[in-house]
Amino acid sequence: MATEEPEFADVSIGQTVYDNSGEELGTVRGVDDDGFYVSSPAGTKSLPLTQVRDVFGTAYVMWRCWKCGEMGEISGELPANCPSCDAPREELYYWAED
Repeated sequence: MATEEPEFADVSIGQTVYDNSGEELGTVRGVDDDGFYVSSPAGTKSLPLTQVRDVFGTAYVMWRCWKCGEMGEISGELPANCPSCDAPREELYYWAED
């Protein structure tokens, strides 16, 4: 019995993506082997860090740099720049680490 391969969408950075019902998910901010990451659409409410921790459970919420892969603990806001490669805050994203 043959198994079906999953079908993946072709996305690129900067592209706006939507769910199956046509609701905007956001703009593609990055792509890696695990999928793609989006920036929230304008006007959406952001989650406080305490709620993000509740979503991830026992994982530690950290930041990670798209440019160099550097990771660091979050103490409030994301850093203004990556301390390793000086990439701007826009190149940093939240990361759940066990």
